[in-house]
Amino acid sequence: MNDSRRLVLRGALLALAAAYVDTCGFIGLFGLFTAHVTGNFVLIGADVVNRHVDILTKSLALPVFIASVVLTNLAEVAMRRRAMAAATWLLGVEGLLIAAAALAPRWTGLPGQPDDAASVAIGFLLIVAIGVQNALMRTSLAGPVQTTVMTGNVTQLTIDLLALATGRADAGARTRIAAMWPVVAAFAVGSALGAAGYAWLRFDCLWLASVLVGGAAWLVRREDAAKGSAARSAI
Repeated sequence: MNDSRRLVLRGALLALAAAYVDTCGFIGLFGLFTAHVTGNFVLIGADVVNRHVDILTKSLALPVFIASVVLTNLAEVAMRRRAMAAATWLLGVEGLLIAAAALAPRWTGLPGQPDDAASVAIGFLLIVAIGVQNALMRTSLAGPVQTTVMTGNVTQLTIDLLALATGRADAGARTRIAAMWPVVAAFAVGSALGAAGYAWLRFDCLWLASVLVGGAAWLVRREDAAKGSAARSAI
């Protein structure tokens, strides 16, 4: 597999996992967004207007997310100083956090209301997990394609497709289209699978997302190995 295909596959796996987790969490955690965390502010406003008082978990979602981004970035910097494969290890941490969320109901029981112990435990584990992914997409895995929120991707893809349809597309637009459409498609599929998975298995369905992130970590490890081999060959 060449580097460009590996990058597209990695992005698609991470987008599939993020959408899967977000949809599963939204259904199982009473409307909590675990990937699109800023969306929780809209839901808080709706809950206040509708006089729903269970907004603690949604209110804390953004601070928890920010804390996870800070800790991920600090860990990444420390790992790089030690010449560790930071992105691979941190994606592994993300996969383990999602697995922990799948296991959590065995101790907390299934969530019964928005701010009970089960909702808080599972919700925060998933928010931290996707926070790790978000942080990496701005650092080690940075690129033109995001994997957790699709608004920017869809906007750029629409513009590039319009340019292609009207004969104005340059090489950059064609490259972006090839990179973005599999990620957007994977996100859509992940949303559908997350809903179906929760309906069938409740939070046990999260094991699939953990495996998907593990697959992305393996691809990143392969990328790092390929770069190291190329660097040694150039010496």
